[in-house]
Amino acid sequence: MRFYAQIPARRNRQVLADLIAVALMAVAVWFALAVHGAIMRLAEPGRRVESSGDGLATALDNAGDAASNVPLVGGLLEKPLRSAAGAGTGLADAGQSLQDAVGQVADLAATVLIVLPVAFVLLLWLPARLRWIRRGATVRRLLDGPGGADLLALRALTGSLRDLAALPAPAGGLADAWRRGDQQVIAELSEVTLRRAGLRP
Repeated sequence: MRFYAQIPARRNRQVLADLIAVALMAVAVWFALAVHGAIMRLAEPGRRVESSGDGLATALDNAGDAASNVPLVGGLLEKPLRSAAGAGTGLADAGQSLQDAVGQVADLAATVLIVLPVAFVLLLWLPARLRWIRRGATVRRLLDGPGGADLLALRALTGSLRDLAALPAPAGGLADAWRRGDQQVIAELSEVTLRRAGLRP
């Protein structure tokens, strides 16, 4: 199975199309990752809030521990400090929730920015490449089979007249020579079909 044509001009076009398709997909991935990074920078305030909330909760917990050691009023002082520490923990949780939300938006945006362009490029490029690979394999298989040159010659006769105009016309015409089994004409016509497929005899 061939992935590229044997005729240089056609092969160069195929290689160029493949490189363009790969480059477009790579640019789409790079852009999506850049957008992901830019969105994730929006999570920085959430990290600061989480850090401040954790610091506040720790400081108030420590103050509550110290207040509990005060004679007589230690219990009274400890309770509000522990409540305030809980509020600090809630603040830290809010910061974490903000980071999670920003992360989800960044992941979704990156996924969309990768999937849509890559799918678009694949839909435009891949079917044509697979069609050519399948067609080239079919033409080569027909040529190698019994009567293959005859079949390819018939295919050339039913194809573009521009390709046939370049062939020397024998007496009675190409179709008549093909019907008579003229091996020279059959070989020339089968070469026309091979060239159309980007293959060499």
